Amino acid sequence: MGQTPMRAAQAPALASLRRQFFDNGEVPDAGLPAPVLRSWQRCQRLGLENTERGRPSNTTRGDLMVARERNAALLSHAGGVMEHLYEQIRASGSMVLLADASGLILHGIGDPAFVDRASRVALQPGASWSECQRGTNAIGATLIERAPVEVFGSEHYLDCNGVLTCSAAPILDCRGELLGALDISGDHRHHQPHTLGLARMGVRLVERRMFESEHARHAVFAFHPRPEGVGGLQEGLLAVDADGEIVAADRQARTLLGVAPGRGLGLGGFGNLFRSSFGTVIGRAARDPGALMALELRAGASVYARVRVSLAWHIGLQAAQAGGGARAARAPDPSRSARNRVTLETLATGDAGLQFALDRCAKVVARNIPILIQGESGSGKELLARACHNSGPRADGPFVAVNCAAIPENLIESELFGYVGGAFTGARKEGAIGRIQQAHGGTLFLDEIGDMPLAMQARLLRVLQERCVQPVGANAPVAVDIALLCATHRVLSDSVKAGRFREDLYYRVNGLTAQLPPLRERTDLHPIVRRLLDGSRHHPEPTRISVAAETMAILEAYAWPGNIRQLQNVLEVALALLDEDEDCILPSHLSEDVLQVGEGAPLARRVVRAPVATQAEALARGRGRRPKDIDDATIRAALERFDGNLSAAARHLGVARNTLYRRMGCDF
Repeated sequence: MGQTPMRAAQAPALASLRRQFFDNGEVPDAGLPAPVLRSWQRCQRLGLENTERGRPSNTTRGDLMVARERNAALLSHAGGVMEHLYEQIRASGSMVLLADASGLILHGIGDPAFVDRASRVALQPGASWSECQRGTNAIGATLIERAPVEVFGSEHYLDCNGVLTCSAAPILDCRGELLGALDISGDHRHHQPHTLGLARMGVRLVERRMFESEHARHAVFAFHPRPEGVGGLQEGLLAVDADGEIVAADRQARTLLGVAPGRGLGLGGFGNLFRSSFGTVIGRAARDPGALMALELRAGASVYARVRVSLAWHIGLQAAQAGGGARAARAPDPSRSARNRVTLETLATGDAGLQFALDRCAKVVARNIPILIQGESGSGKELLARACHNSGPRADGPFVAVNCAAIPENLIESELFGYVGGAFTGARKEGAIGRIQQAHGGTLFLDEIGDMPLAMQARLLRVLQERCVQPVGANAPVAVDIALLCATHRVLSDSVKAGRFREDLYYRVNGLTAQLPPLRERTDLHPIVRRLLDGSRHHPEPTRISVAAETMAILEAYAWPGNIRQLQNVLEVALALLDEDEDCILPSHLSEDVLQVGEGAPLARRVVRAPVATQAEALARGRGRRPKDIDDATIRAALERFDGNLSAAARHLGVARNTLYRRMGCDF
């Protein structure tokens, strides 16, 4: 992935512009993007020298902890989006960063080699990238400009930052307040023209998630002038309370309605904006929740809208009707939202290897036995963890997920165990509850536990042994009742041998190992594709979209190194590329890396169907299949394993005992 020709051609011109500005004191008339030139002038007024390495920010570990807690909602909603963006740029020598409104980097995820190089110029969590600290850069400039900004190579004010190319966009709340910035940074030699567009898309997703979360107790109207725009990133969102008052509009809604940013909404009641009454529209939505409605604005134009009403809104409405306007509705637990109502039963799609793992998990979820989920990146480890939680006796309790690889090493202790007030410099005076305590009565899911530092492994082992947690700075432990689920893409037994993972902790977390097969070895690609398409939120009618046979043949031939996560991204892109009158995904709608199945591309999918399998392979292949699809070798393997016990073999294969009798009479 090389530097684009346009950017490569700009390098000599940039050197000339820098000499003109820094050596001769002249302001260039042309050649620099306007936001970059304005930033250079601001930095010059601040007294920054282009030869310095940036001014120290003096940010302590406590300062970062306080900033992360202050921006907890932003971090929560941005985390998944950042991972999604990273999947688009993986192996490109780049990283995705989240900064708060002051420019302090809160979180980052990226290619390990580039992350190491980025740390040499302090491009890492805990560092401030405001203009007054680091000169012209995308994060600092976008926070001041309140608009997307790209800074390439030598466009950075400081010479030392000329090795970077950065693209950032500001994150605003529905009131127009600046929350922070989302940035994609990489090596300037590998600049990609679409990066700024990815950053803007990520910001739109974050803002939409925050809007929907903040207004879970309200009816949310998603609208757009064109019907195909509803459900996409360009839809506007309005929040309406039970009395029909419009209480909030997101940035896109303000743009579509012509409301200037930063001004009060001033739309009043629903009837002030639309000709239809609020009660009529809500009544229709109740009868047909997925209905796409045409609504006429009082200004004369028409829009298409779909109403999203949560359980919390219904509870609030009932409370208002019963209590004369009381609005004390409790927000729904995120672990039981529509996205997470997945169970072990609903995960079954016909693959024998997956069914084997699901059956084993189903037998232990009620017995408080730790489950270790292993599988490649993107194979669905967290989804299986949520299914285990929702299928067990703790389904009504919290599900707390912690990505051990995403938390900086100097913060993981306070993040997991919490701390008391005054435990360290900059700590909140009231302290903070750790993630382990938050999972009390429910399930704690430790994702990428193989990346947990050894010092924290010792503390976690003590928690699992004593069922108590001691916050940082506390004098006494606190009892906790949790079920433990862990996941990793590493082979933990190898990490134990290498001394990177404690052997005693390994045996604590490895009560049952559930191995998820990679997508290239699964036999259920067709139902997976159908489920992913039907569950898309970026198309108004995903259930009517089909996949052409030649397209499915390409999907079957591809190796899917990113597994289900990559397949989902490919399908979302394909849906976005469909024209208004198209309802079938053709090969032309697929991304180029999937189409290039050949030289230089990943190896084709390998669905192993050996004519003579080992006993273990035959047994695994037979579980979860229809009786008529179970071959003779699988039946023989089951009978051999259970010493001819027909009842035990039938239970294991998931068929009736009479079925085995018939098969033996006919075929043996």
